[in-house]
Parts: sequence; C-alpha cells; structure tokens
Amino acid sequence: MTDEVPVTAEQHKSSVRTTGTDHVTIWGSNAENVLSFYRDLLGMRLVLRQPNLDDPSQTHLFLDTGDGRILTFFVNDDRPAHSGPQRVGTGAVHHVAFRVAPERFAEVGEALEEDGRGYNLFDRGIFHSYYTRDNDGLTVEITTDKYDIPDERRAEVLAEAQRLREEDGAEYAGEEHLKAALEELGIEAEPHDMPDAPSGTGGV
Repeated sequence: MTDEVPVTAEQHKSSVRTTGTDHVTIWGSNAENVLSFYRDLLGMRLVLRQPNLDDPSQTHLFLDTGDGRILTFFVNDDRPAHSGPQRVGTGAVHHVAFRVAPERFAEVGEALEEDGRGYNLFDRGIFHSYYTRDNDGLTVEITTDKYDIPDERRAEVLAEAQRLREEDGAEYAGEEHLKAALEELGIEAEPHDMPDAPSGTGGV
C-alpha cells in the first residue's frame, strides 16, 4: 500500500491546507535541562514563557528554532530528567530535526564533543546529519543540505529526486539523484564540502 501512494510536489485535493509548521510541543523535564541543551548548546532563543494554559502547575517554554518556527516544552522544576531513550511505538515521536548552515556544520560535532555528548554522523544521501540525544533522552538530528536548495522549491526538488530514484531502481535517494533533480528543474546550486561519513542505513 505504501509504495502505491504517489509522491508529488503538487498540492493534494484536501479540505484543509496548512501553510506551515506553527509549533511542536514536547514534554520536557525542567527548565534548566531544556534550556541547557536547546538554548545554551543549539542557540535557540527563549522567546516566551508562561503557565501551561491546560495545567498551570507546569511552565510552557517557547523557543525560536532559528527561522521563526517555534518549539515548545512543558516543564516543571520538580520534574527530574529522563536520560534514557524515549518511549517508542505508534503515536510516539521518533526524533526531531533542526537545520544548520553548511559552513557551520563541522562546528556541531565540535560543540557536541565539548559538551561531553555522544553522537553519530551520517551521510544520508541527500543531506548530512548528526544524531544525539537531549537531556531528557529525545533523539535530536542536526542536519545540513548538500546543496543550496531554495526553501520555496524544496518539495519540488525532493519529489523529483524521488522520481529519479525510482527510475534508477535505487533503494534510497542519493546525492546523484539530488544533483540530477536540481539540473532537471533548472536550479543552479553549488555543492557544499561535506565530511566523509557512513550512510547509517538500517537504523540509528
């Protein structure tokens, strides 16, 4: 069934059409643990703090991820950190991912090491990613593009790379499909210098 669903950059004929991601909310432990990772390490700005309107015993933290899109956390100063892996299964969040500028990508690994955090670096074919965990055990991916893809054409580029991947009979979209997609769509984009890394296929 999954393989039969068409992949396309065209808008689906749905009754509702979203215009973007407003925010994602995560159950955090306490403000200190959340801010030490997302603000102090990843550089997100704390832009709003107020009570959780559904449960005033908790605080609701709003952080700007860098482009005006918001990540929020419910925290309580009495809630201890959860350092182990998060619950898995249907309905659970597998990971969250944030983008950094290609020229700053190498600094991510250095910062993670300086902070004493373990991580994995993978070449995901169409982008590069570091994987680590926040202070409450949530898997966090920090990714960067191999090419400068205009945000307004990202869906179009990915859908074209998918078409080329299927045409090629490849298991997953690789850099060659991304490059060919950009050429097919007439988008001029220079490749960024990325470090060598394993693909990480088969799971993180």
